[in-house]
Amino acid sequence: MIEVADMKKKKRNKKELILSITSLILFFAIWQIVTQMNQMHEWFNPKFLPAPTDIIKKAVEYAGDGTLWLHASVSIRRILLGFLIGGVLAITVGIIFANQKLVEAWFSPIINLLGPIPPYALLPIIIIWFGIGESSKIGLIAYCTFMTMLPYITDGLKNTPPVLIRAATSLGATQFQIFTRVMLPNAVPNIFVGMKVTLAMTFGALMVSEMLGASKGLGYMIINAKQWFKMDDMFLAIIMIGLIYIIMFSIIQFVEHIVLKWKTDVTNAIEK
Repeated sequence: MIEVADMKKKKRNKKELILSITSLILFFAIWQIVTQMNQMHEWFNPKFLPAPTDIIKKAVEYAGDGTLWLHASVSIRRILLGFLIGGVLAITVGIIFANQKLVEAWFSPIINLLGPIPPYALLPIIIIWFGIGESSKIGLIAYCTFMTMLPYITDGLKNTPPVLIRAATSLGATQFQIFTRVMLPNAVPNIFVGMKVTLAMTFGALMVSEMLGASKGLGYMIINAKQWFKMDDMFLAIIMIGLIYIIMFSIIQFVEHIVLKWKTDVTNAIEK
């Protein structure tokens, strides 16, 4: 019975993968057809929409001379540093808020005041304070990560079922053991949800910071292409951003699957 269920799950996953790949192939095929028809009939200026084959040629050219890897590596470094710094701060502050009610009561109004403000609105202030160097870009990404992820972590820790805490207390667990073995594991799913939601926001912060004050990075590549009307460069940078996002999101999902394997096993057992 278990083997049959596993086989069905593998077939379902394989089918979903095939559908995902097919949808991407179909998307780019339609894009190619539209651009070729537009070049023939000139519904609008053909320069406005380069064909996927043109973008591939440009990618090969820039990969050969190192331009593509230079801009991509700079953006990846910025997003990783900002995401890591902001995530560590969010987890630290979330733990403090969950265990120190007075500290949370003191700082919550400030967090609630700053939370609705788009991080991009603060970029001019950050540039004035820290200049247009790496610190301003990484700082904006870290701030965006921190503000977006903090509520998920705090809620995950605070919403631990009381029955689990009472059970641990009745078994003689200390406050530290209750936190590390009950509250923290309960919050891990929320932490991963927060990471996945935050990732898209941090990419937005990265692009804004690179467009307004940078000489390297995929965001700079887009704004530079706009100034010189290099549409193939612009689309190439956009596609690279999407690919990097998909890779990072997939890594988070993979780590989540490993860390929360026990939860998946329990769910599969119930379904079986």
